[in-house]
Amino acid sequence: MAAQMSTSAAQSEPRRDNYSSGSDAGSDSSSSGDEDEWQDQEEEQEEAPAIISLLDDHVFPDVVSMLNYCKDKGLDFLAIRDRLNLDFYGLIKLINFIRSKVHEGAAIPTEITAADLEDDKYLKPVLDDDALIFCLDDLPESSGAGAEASTADAEKGAGAPVDELIQKNAELQARLEQLSKQFSNYRLAVQQTLDQRWQADDDDKDAASKGKATAAAAAATTGMPSAPAPEGPAAKDGASDYYFESYAHNDIHETMLKDTVRTEAYRDFIYQNKDLFAGKVVLDIGCGTGILSMFCAKAGAKQVIAVDRSEIIDKARENIYANGLSDVIVTLKGRIEEVILPVEKVDIIVSEWMGYCLLYEAMLNSVLWARDKYLTPQGLMVPSHGNMWIAPVSEQEYIAEYIDFWRDVYGFDMKVMQKGIYQDCRMEVRPAETVCGTPASFGLLDFHTVKVEDLTFTAKWASTFSDKAESHDGFLAWWDVFFARDRVDESIKIDTKAQEWVAETKGKCGDRDARVAFTTGPFGEPTHWRQGLMLLDKNKVKVTKPAPGQKIAGEIEYITAENHERGLNLRVTWAAEGEKEQTQTWLLH
Repeated sequence: MAAQMSTSAAQSEPRRDNYSSGSDAGSDSSSSGDEDEWQDQEEEQEEAPAIISLLDDHVFPDVVSMLNYCKDKGLDFLAIRDRLNLDFYGLIKLINFIRSKVHEGAAIPTEITAADLEDDKYLKPVLDDDALIFCLDDLPESSGAGAEASTADAEKGAGAPVDELIQKNAELQARLEQLSKQFSNYRLAVQQTLDQRWQADDDDKDAASKGKATAAAAAATTGMPSAPAPEGPAAKDGASDYYFESYAHNDIHETMLKDTVRTEAYRDFIYQNKDLFAGKVVLDIGCGTGILSMFCAKAGAKQVIAVDRSEIIDKARENIYANGLSDVIVTLKGRIEEVILPVEKVDIIVSEWMGYCLLYEAMLNSVLWARDKYLTPQGLMVPSHGNMWIAPVSEQEYIAEYIDFWRDVYGFDMKVMQKGIYQDCRMEVRPAETVCGTPASFGLLDFHTVKVEDLTFTAKWASTFSDKAESHDGFLAWWDVFFARDRVDESIKIDTKAQEWVAETKGKCGDRDARVAFTTGPFGEPTHWRQGLMLLDKNKVKVTKPAPGQKIAGEIEYITAENHERGLNLRVTWAAEGEKEQTQTWLLH
């Protein structure tokens, strides 16, 4: 009973910054032995976690006693956790929400809601090195089963053999190390998130101030009131913000994940080549839901750094934690050009950056920037190569259904709807039989060496019309990507097709040497990238019926769209054998 009373007294003792008192001040006569004894006691006290109350400065030796103390005062932390079904990060927000209210002297809401915890500012610890956050794994389970199991374990442990105790100690030590890594990753993610948030706030304020100053100057000059200056992120970079916001919703990620050609190619390469990933540091750019990062972690990566500017990063973080991989994967929110990585160099960059006609969205620019800054000289890009293709097509049925349709809509002529109908590059899944000429490769990109300036280009191509070419109605563009084990792979050439490259080793080697590549073209399984269909505007260009075996050649130009930094203009120049050269431009915005 005396021991229990002593413990109770310790629990209710308020935390003080200084422990001196009148009697302590007069203790100059203490012996050196007493000083050593006090030092030993202080060292023992430092080893024990100091759990500070959520409601005041009282200090407790463990989480349970602190939570019971708070519950007696009307704050049932565990009940809030269970009611809101909070995960690891939700609990951190709850702790910091309560501590911030206490620190501000504000009243804690009678019923804390999920809306109270939405702000990411509550990921930042109110207390430095808050021991309560370190001890989240020690919280009682939501049912009584956890307590009963703990009691049973304690009773069993009382008479357990030394070997069992040693094993139990090793398991606890491993768990502690895992939690330490998890907490380190959490702190890093919090720092990055808040740094980006505060920088954005500062930029918004600066932009607003400049805008107001400009407006004031204009008013002073003209004597007329001016329109209010734009404020916020949209004023800074509306096009890019819209791009990133489009990836914040589930629909687009569901589409990409269900694209088995895409997702399984990444999975197969990573899992079949675990020797490349084991013990390595991997950077995942545009991580989305975190699927590629989790593949890499499962393959044995030492650390995976997942970066995304979109709000989807918050869900990726939860996915990673829910799958027990937060000790390996750290998530950073922001553009790759702006975040600060926890390492100087990475061994592998994995990214699913590809867009329509390969380069639409201009995400490869950011990947190449990261490659030049972070990838080691012998590092690997995943995927490693891309090949772009073009072919003439015969599309009479498509034109009848989607172009001529407007000339007779339930008996009405809606010709005006055809205005500009030929100027867009249409993203469609087209059957192989519409291709009426040999496919021509016009660009092989090695992602280890290609430069940003190489992504706007003019390339030559040549094709031959097939025997079944009934008409020439346009061009079809698509691409293949390759996943090579080595930085240099001479088997991938400008005319290499993905399916043929994979087939060369199929059934002839083990999993590790099996090649991985895929096509988005009409001769493969459809993907969410589809193909780029460029229909000829025959009101402006003159086209005759192609003859079997007739040659056709020209150039294709990839141009960055004006006023649309992530868009493309595709300009094709061509001349069939015996005919004059013609040109048309299509927009992919």
